[in-house]
Amino acid sequence: MRGHGKILLIALLAAIAGAAASLYFEPTIAQRLAGTEPGQRVLGAVLEAQAPAVPAGVKIAKRGDIVPAMMLATIDGAKIDVPAAWTGKPVLVNLWASWCAPCLKEMPDLQAYSGEQGANGMQVVGIALDDVASAQAMLQRLGITYSNLIDAPGPADAGVRLGNPAGVLPYSVLVSAEGRVIKTKIGPFESQEDIDRWAQP
Repeated sequence: MRGHGKILLIALLAAIAGAAASLYFEPTIAQRLAGTEPGQRVLGAVLEAQAPAVPAGVKIAKRGDIVPAMMLATIDGAKIDVPAAWTGKPVLVNLWASWCAPCLKEMPDLQAYSGEQGANGMQVVGIALDDVASAQAMLQRLGITYSNLIDAPGPADAGVRLGNPAGVLPYSVLVSAEGRVIKTKIGPFESQEDIDRWAQP
């Protein structure tokens, strides 16, 4: 039985190494893989293996886990408790920064998606890992009106706690009405249709 376990471990490591090589040498293959759920899981495993150590006591949410309790600031400086503030509605959380070009490219599609949801649909919430002034300026420039929060980037920021210890941006998380992580996405959405498809639980 031990020999069988070793073979499985070696096969898993070879698969991860192969995926990493594909991502490095063939970006178009990487984009296609990243657009699938299995590809996202492999990409997540590769990035997590390369991520810096998370500080002791910091809880990282995995799929199915309740989002860890956090106090975050709104873009206007008010404080809110997450995930308590989201209870009762599903939430698409999108982590971004003003210096992240792929983040800025997908935000108008997130805005359009948010506008179609109505009062009882999916909430869209951005979390800028940035300074307040830069985030406010970018939201205004892009005409973004969905809710946005601010957190300082670092080894225990909201993105890390939401399952992204490697700190890759953009990063999105689908959270259930009960506050559980349903799924995550590393990298940008390609279109509003891409968001529609991905946001289906």
